[in-house]
Amino acid sequence: MAHTGPRKKRARQMGTSMAPTQDIKFRDLVLFILEKKMGVTRRAFLMELARRKGFRVENELSDSVTHIVAENTSGSDVLEWLQVQKIKSSAQLELLDVSWLIECMGAGRPVEMTGKHQLVVRRDLSSNTNPGPQKTLPPAVENISQYACQRRTSLNNCNRIFTDAFEILAENFEFRENGGSCLAFMRAASVLKSLPSPIISMRDTDGIPCLDDKVKCVIEEIIEDGESAEVKAVLNDERYNSFKLFTSVFGVGLKTSEKWFRMGFRTLSKVRSDKTLKFTRMQKAGFLYYEDLLSRVTRPEADAVSMLVQEAVWAFLPDAFITVTGGFRRGKKIGHDVDFLITSPGATEEEEQQLLHQVINLWEKKGLLLYYDLVESTFEELKLPSRKVDAFDHFQKCFLILKLYHQTVASGQSSQLQEKTWKAIRVDLVMCPYANRAFALLGWTGSRQFERDLRRYATHERKMILDNHALYDKTKRVFLKADSEEDIFEHLGLEYIEPWERNA
Repeated sequence: MAHTGPRKKRARQMGTSMAPTQDIKFRDLVLFILEKKMGVTRRAFLMELARRKGFRVENELSDSVTHIVAENTSGSDVLEWLQVQKIKSSAQLELLDVSWLIECMGAGRPVEMTGKHQLVVRRDLSSNTNPGPQKTLPPAVENISQYACQRRTSLNNCNRIFTDAFEILAENFEFRENGGSCLAFMRAASVLKSLPSPIISMRDTDGIPCLDDKVKCVIEEIIEDGESAEVKAVLNDERYNSFKLFTSVFGVGLKTSEKWFRMGFRTLSKVRSDKTLKFTRMQKAGFLYYEDLLSRVTRPEADAVSMLVQEAVWAFLPDAFITVTGGFRRGKKIGHDVDFLITSPGATEEEEQQLLHQVINLWEKKGLLLYYDLVESTFEELKLPSRKVDAFDHFQKCFLILKLYHQTVASGQSSQLQEKTWKAIRVDLVMCPYANRAFALLGWTGSRQFERDLRRYATHERKMILDNHALYDKTKRVFLKADSEEDIFEHLGLEYIEPWERNA
C-alpha cells in the first residue's frame, strides 16, 4: 500500500469527569483550562503537562475550581461563557491568561499572578456575577475598531518602540513573500499608532484588536527585555539587509533583489561594477541619483517642487486644480517623494491626455527633467468597478526625477549638502477626470493601511466596492456620486477623518 504522507496524531481521549491520578504537589490550586478559542488538542496537551508538573487540573468546571485559565480571550468573555453555562463565579475565582500557566510549568511551581496575567473584566458585563476585584479597561481602549478608517491616527505615535519593531518584521515577511504574516504585523503597527497612550504592561493590550499571539509575544519581550530577539535576528540577517539595500535603489523590486542575492551580490558597488547585468532605464536613473533619492525630501523642498508643478501645469491648463497628496498632505515633514493630483473642470478629454506630455516637454527644455516614465490612461468607465481591493488605478500618471536647484528652496532649507547646486527629487504626477477627483484624492492621500482598511470596510461591512475611480453599491447596483472626500465617508456611513488623522 502506497504511503500517503505523514499521519496526523490523534488527540488523546480524556475522561469526562475523572482526572488522571498523577501526584498533586499544589493542593491549594484547582485549575480549569477553558477550551474556548484554544481547541481540544492544545487543551489536552496543556492539561497533561500541568498534571505532570504537580498541578491539579479538573476536566470539568466545578465549585472546587479556584483558577480558570484561558487563551486569546478576555475576562469579560469568560464571564459571558460562565453565564451561558449557568455557573456563578465567586470572588475567589481567578481568571488568568494561559501565559501564567506556562510560566508556572517553566518554573515547576505556581508563580506570582501579576497584572499581565489577569484577564480584564469590563464593568458592564459583570452585573449578574461577582467576579471579585475588577480590572477595568481604560475607556480609550474599549471600543477600538479593527478598521484603520474608523480610528484617528495622528503623527504623534507614543508606541514607536513597538511599531518600529513590527514594521521591521513586516518588511522582512514582505521580502520573503509571506503576505499573511506581513499583513498581521502591519495591522498591529497601525492599531498601536492610534493609541492615545503608551503600552506599559501586557494588561494594556487587552481589548485591542489585531494583536495575535505572535504580535503579543514581541510586545511582551520588548516590555520585559527592552528589545525583541526576533527583530534583532532580522536586523542581523544577511538576506534582509541585502534586500533592504537593493530595494533602496529606485526601480529595484523584490524579483530583482532575489536575483541579485542568489547571484551572490551583497553590496551595490559589486552590482554596479558587474558587466553581465543589464539595468532598466529606471534602475540606471536610480543608481545615477542614488544619494539624492536616498535622502529624504523636506517640507521646504516639497513646497519648491509644488511651485514648479503649478507653474508648468497652469501654463497649459489655467483652471487646473493641483493638490499635494501622500504623506505631505497627511502633515508629514519629510518624505521619499512628492505626489500631485491634477484635475481640471473645464478640460476636454484631449487636453487631459496632452497635459503631462506638455509639462514633460517644458521641463525637458528647461533642463529640469532627469528621468521620466509616462503611463498612459487605461481608464474606462464601462469596466468599473475593480473587484481587486488593492488594484492600482488606471489614470494617466508620470513618475519623474526632477532637478531642484537649492536657490529655489525657501531659506535654503534643502536636505542636500551644498557641494552641488541642485538635488534630484522624485515626483509623481497623476491626471484624473474631474468627475473622479474625490475618489482619486482619497486613494492617493493614504496611508497604505488606511486605504486598505477603507476598501475592506466598504466590501465587508457595506457591500460596496471602493477604488480610486468610484464607489459602487452592490445591493442597489448603482455608482454613488461624490464631489468630495466627505461625501464618500458619508456614503460608507463613516465619520469623516481629516487627512492628518489618516497616518495609520
